[in-house]
Amino acid sequence: MQKLFLILFISIFSFLQLNAQDKQPISIDDLWAMKRIGSFDISPDGKTIAFDHTSYSFEINKGNTDIYLIDADGNNLRPFKNSEVNESSPKFSPDGRLSFQRGGQLWFADIDGSNEKQLTDIYTGASGIVWASDGSKFLFTSSVWTECETQDCNKQKDEERANRGYEAEIFDDLLFRHWNDWRGPKRSHLFLMDLNRNEYFDLTLGIDTDIPTIALGSIQDYAISPDGKEAVFVMNATGKQAINTNNDVFIVTLENLQKGKAPEIKKISVSEGNDNQPVYSPDGKYIAFRSMARAGFEADKQTLVLYDRETGTLNDISEHIDLSIGKIVWANDSKSIYFDSANKVYNSIYRIDIETKELELINESHSNSSITLSYNGSKLFFKQQRNNLPYEIFSTDADGSNFQQITYVNNEVLSYIEFGEMETFWSEGAEGAQVQSILVKPPFFDPDKKYPMIFLVHGGPQGNWSDDFHFRWNMQMFASPGYVVVAPNPRGSTGYGQKFTDEISQDWGGKVYVDLMNAYDYAVDNFNFIDAGNTFAAGASYGGYMIAWIAGHTDRFNALVCHAGVYNLESMWGSTEELWFPEWEFGGTPWQNRELYQLWSPHMYAENFKTPTLVVHGAYDFRVPEAQAFQFFTTLQRLEVESKFLYFPDETHFVAKPRNARLWWNTLYDWFENYKTEK
Repeated sequence: MQKLFLILFISIFSFLQLNAQDKQPISIDDLWAMKRIGSFDISPDGKTIAFDHTSYSFEINKGNTDIYLIDADGNNLRPFKNSEVNESSPKFSPDGRLSFQRGGQLWFADIDGSNEKQLTDIYTGASGIVWASDGSKFLFTSSVWTECETQDCNKQKDEERANRGYEAEIFDDLLFRHWNDWRGPKRSHLFLMDLNRNEYFDLTLGIDTDIPTIALGSIQDYAISPDGKEAVFVMNATGKQAINTNNDVFIVTLENLQKGKAPEIKKISVSEGNDNQPVYSPDGKYIAFRSMARAGFEADKQTLVLYDRETGTLNDISEHIDLSIGKIVWANDSKSIYFDSANKVYNSIYRIDIETKELELINESHSNSSITLSYNGSKLFFKQQRNNLPYEIFSTDADGSNFQQITYVNNEVLSYIEFGEMETFWSEGAEGAQVQSILVKPPFFDPDKKYPMIFLVHGGPQGNWSDDFHFRWNMQMFASPGYVVVAPNPRGSTGYGQKFTDEISQDWGGKVYVDLMNAYDYAVDNFNFIDAGNTFAAGASYGGYMIAWIAGHTDRFNALVCHAGVYNLESMWGSTEELWFPEWEFGGTPWQNRELYQLWSPHMYAENFKTPTLVVHGAYDFRVPEAQAFQFFTTLQRLEVESKFLYFPDETHFVAKPRNARLWWNTLYDWFENYKTEK
């Protein structure tokens, strides 16, 4: 018996050892072979989940999105359509059929894909379906000319524009471009489709603003009341969207609508900050929405406000909680609300009682989002990602018990990848603040070896590094060639209370820089496996700003990577699109507070630049315009600092195309490798 046990043990050990040897570090091809789960929905009977996922191809240099179905217990995965065209945004109708988006229109079909029917056939297109509870109507959005009352008018205006014989534009207002798009004269409007009348109505007819909002919106910024008589939506009605964050919540009556006539709308929010994500309670008594108190601050705390539809009163039920509210999901009994929120390096799920305001932690670990409640209220479904797992769909009972993974769409790729182990550590930052950092070890880690380190600075600056699987700045990808990755969450980071987040504003190179350098020093002093003579730093957006700041303030690093980074704060103000951002962060315009703009601008410290630096930027980055990279690289070259410029004429603030991403990773790897020193 003992001999048999020994043979069995040796066999199992050999099998595990062979499997471990067969594994390999994650590669660029592995990263792009992974399917990316997007939106999902639960059928009314609670038995089926519909979700879309996108697969990418280096050959055609783009992705294709398909819809899949899976039983709610994780069995019976099958395609819904699986066609060569993009089909996305699955949403069950109240009668159990599945609506989806294809070719710029809305469709639906039986759950087995049969009896397909086109729901909209509108010249300007349709997206973002939200069903009424009885299935007789739905909301959608479409981009239209604000002066047009008919689709024929929209078509005529488009044709006139296409045939005008020139490409020039005349602007008479700000926010003429946003992120990576030239806005043009059209605006996204909210429509109602009445299936009984077979008519659609522009609920925001003649309004020269976007619904949903062009900036600072939420996962869903419009909804229909349970009785189908009213809709609620979010828009910025100030006419000054470039300089303020004042999105507001409005209600509109859906009864007695007439073609070509704008219905009456009413504002229900009062904050001068950003209000969004209105959600009706199942009993119809309340509208819950998120609200920021401070005007002009895009990263203020998102509190949870209830609007009593009978009395018209507002009640902030989360002001006593130092958490910023994510997605809002009502419990079926309308007595509590589920939400997600940044919680240190996690994004956790909570429930709050609307009467007692008591908070309950439902699921803490990893990064959880897109919470959805089953129709009977017994189960929560959500997406979860981890540093070694792309998004998959999970479920728990409503009290957080019976945690279960539902989908495994990337198991084939993940099965042969050896990931590095993740842990966190704390160090003392400026003024004694405690700063948390993520540390990822290289795959096949040997504690007796010394490894070079890559020090990552996150963007935002009001953001954080979390236990997630980022498809661009992926920590496992940085660790893969044999690096230790250290990613601190310094001042400005979310998930550590609003005061910690606030303390970067008007102090971009101050306490946050001390936090970062102290985290760096702690890592090299306390982890013997880090080679202090071979350290590198990289960051994007604000992280890119900090790389330029580091270039002028320390020689700790062998080489630097600045992606989409801010270099000259004054010229950045004059060329970015969302002006509220620099004006909040630096206390006004450059002529109002020039001293502060210059104090924290990396270009003012150019004479100190010595560290080899790779600069990366995309031409369609309107948030941090390309001239920031031109100025930084020109300065580095003029100072004869070793430097390179990786420029993408077809990318934005992000590198999103497969072939460009491959070049990006290989260029970064080569840059780090080139500046390693041998011992």
